[in-house]
Amino acid sequence: MRRVAELAGQWFAVLVVLGGVAGLLAPTALAPIASQIPLFLGIIMFGMGLTLRGSDFGLVLRRPWAVLLGVVCQYTIMPLLAWAIGHLVGLEGAAMIGMILVGAAPGGTASNVIVYLAKGDTALSVTLTAVSTLLAPLLTPAIVLWLAGTELDVTYGSLVTSIAQVVLFPVLAGLLVRTFAGGLVERYMLPYLPLVSVAGIVVVVAGIVAANADAVLSTGLLLALAVILHNGLGLALGYGAARVGRLGEGASRAVSVEVGMQNSGLAASLATTHFTPEAALPAALFSVWHNVSGSVLASFWARRPVAPEGDRRAAAEASSLQP
Repeated sequence: MRRVAELAGQWFAVLVVLGGVAGLLAPTALAPIASQIPLFLGIIMFGMGLTLRGSDFGLVLRRPWAVLLGVVCQYTIMPLLAWAIGHLVGLEGAAMIGMILVGAAPGGTASNVIVYLAKGDTALSVTLTAVSTLLAPLLTPAIVLWLAGTELDVTYGSLVTSIAQVVLFPVLAGLLVRTFAGGLVERYMLPYLPLVSVAGIVVVVAGIVAANADAVLSTGLLLALAVILHNGLGLALGYGAARVGRLGEGASRAVSVEVGMQNSGLAASLATTHFTPEAALPAALFSVWHNVSGSVLASFWARRPVAPEGDRRAAAEASSLQP
């Protein structure tokens, strides 16, 4: 089982693509899965909570500038890009709402693995994912209502409740289990979590694509273009912002991946709960694409090791800029 879990992590991007293909080939059989997306996402987020420890949040105090910069980039670059690209390519209605939902989501659940493979600052990546996830119940609804408020028939409170149920509570539950039963979790659960996360995301993608098979075939190219632009520009601008903020190469890679890879499962869950299945389509396409692009970027960066001396110097310079 451990070997299967390792293989699932290594072939994550391929498996997600296959999940999307399965949704197109068997829409009738797989479409009912879409209604269970909140459940699958809750399981995935509980698994994420199991990987966290209280010490992971210590980085907020030790390197506040890097964490603050990463979180600000997460909740500004991606939402504004989603709004701008959606208007640029002419998206309307549910498709536009879906794009904004993806942009307003916290960091993706697979980002930490991608940063690790890219030889980036994994500790910073874990911290950014955790902090942005914990802030999601407050920031995600506010951003969605700000950028798409005129088109929405949903309240801030209902969005907060949904995010708390499928993200915040499961993550906190996992963190508590890790805190009080760390030995058992590390021995019997952590080795298998990649398999759980990969399986959950693949099932979510298959269900969303199946529920929107006709829309994928009719408008898939336009949405695919929007998703590719969104992800690519997010990765590039996240990296650029980190370098401008005087972060080192390893930290810049972490910020890039955290900004460019979104928790599209959360976006899909909110779309299916509060809007229409079609609004979840951008999230499904993003789930497929950002894992592919993230894997390619990780392979590129892995061949260019980070120079520790340069990172230490950049970190020292960045610390001098802290308030």
